[in-house]
Amino acid sequence: MSKEIPTREEDYSLWYNELVKKADLAENSPVRGCMVIKPYGYSIWEKMQAALDKMFKDTGHSNAYFPLFIPKSFFSKEASHVEGFAKECAIVTHYRLKNDENGNGVVVDPDAKLEEELIVRPTSETVIWSTYKNWIQSYRDLPLLVNQWANVVRWEMRTRLFLRTSEFLWQEGHTAHATKDEAVAETVQMLEVYAHFAEHFMAMPVVKGLKTESERFAGAEDTYCIEAMMQDGKALQSGTSHFLGQNFAKAFDVKFTNKEGKLDLVWGTSWGVSTRLMGALIMAHSDDAGLVLPPKLAPIQVVIVPIFKGEDQLNAISEKVAGIKAELLRKGISVKYDARDTHKPGWKFAEYELKGIPVRIAIGPRDLENGTVEVARRDEKTKETIALDQLSNTVERLLDDIQQNIYNKALALRASKTTTVETYDEFKKVLETKGGFILAHWDGTAATEQKVKDETKATIRCIPLDQPDEEGKCMVTGNPSTKKVLFAKAY
Repeated sequence: MSKEIPTREEDYSLWYNELVKKADLAENSPVRGCMVIKPYGYSIWEKMQAALDKMFKDTGHSNAYFPLFIPKSFFSKEASHVEGFAKECAIVTHYRLKNDENGNGVVVDPDAKLEEELIVRPTSETVIWSTYKNWIQSYRDLPLLVNQWANVVRWEMRTRLFLRTSEFLWQEGHTAHATKDEAVAETVQMLEVYAHFAEHFMAMPVVKGLKTESERFAGAEDTYCIEAMMQDGKALQSGTSHFLGQNFAKAFDVKFTNKEGKLDLVWGTSWGVSTRLMGALIMAHSDDAGLVLPPKLAPIQVVIVPIFKGEDQLNAISEKVAGIKAELLRKGISVKYDARDTHKPGWKFAEYELKGIPVRIAIGPRDLENGTVEVARRDEKTKETIALDQLSNTVERLLDDIQQNIYNKALALRASKTTTVETYDEFKKVLETKGGFILAHWDGTAATEQKVKDETKATIRCIPLDQPDEEGKCMVTGNPSTKKVLFAKAY
């Protein structure tokens, strides 16, 4: 199966696109720029949702749902916000179809024009803050900690499955607070939630940082982000958390009576991750044979494949497998037993390798006699013979080891592809020959940032939070700089 997929070295972009399709994750839809997420792909997204949703609720947030359609006038209330999304909006202008009088199917009824156009949700700040005005009157109503799981539309001309589509799935948190300090603390807390999820569930190391002014979210005062490196050395923004200040509270007149009895504007945040994380998961870990999934997000952690000739052998193996499967399930390990007689074991091995199942167990008549099974791990493509009475404990340890090993590989790759430079010539040479993350001094001006982007297509991914203050000179202008920032080409 994997022979139908080009190698990463041959064509990384085509490798990614073909892997998404061949591994049954997603496919292009009849609507240009949109995708169909297939059951196997959606089951991975569900695992992501479940882990994140628990983390959100553990930090005090509740889920709600807000309308898909937003009145156009709402976007006019926060000028910088609408400017940031104006070119990506899908707009509903009519509310009815009718049969064409000439028999050419259906047409838009010109008499059904909306009095005010509706924007298909690109993000929900405007409609949510309009609602919050009714929910918040007193400091007793704060903090308001709300999240929603939804779809959004941002009209894209150049699309790629999961990474950039016109419609995608995501969660968006929107919170309101009595003080600036509380809102900033919330913004940082949710950045840490995203970083923890990326590293401990996705097995993907990330750099936490602040976006520059030109890269921050439209309408925010500060945008925090996590940036991950893909195997080709490009960066992928994998989550953002925004401190909104009082901008949306001002735009929608969201005030509360504080403890001193005075009216004050609330302070806001918003934060989100999307199905783009599916693309990150694929590109951070997978190989030329197919997906490599971290066990914590694998819909099937263990697959059991019987090796048999005839119904009698299959029945004997199935009887033994029933006990094995029950023991693994008791340990919270997801298991699939593939007893199909329509495909040979070798074909099944290739299928599950392509789909990234972390552990594969093969069992045949000789294994029944010896009280053993063959256990293979997807990340290292190694296999060993394990005694049946040690199997469940071995698999449990193996899944933990695979999770950590996948993370360590990604961390080692990032370290090997991270370079510190002092001059612009050195920067351009590294970008051309090695790629990856580049740390360099920047003078803090938008003009210099734009110059680098125009000349090299690299952008400032973030100002790393763990980067120490360090006196230096901007690699481009030679002007004073107090901290190195992270540059990279990005998806």
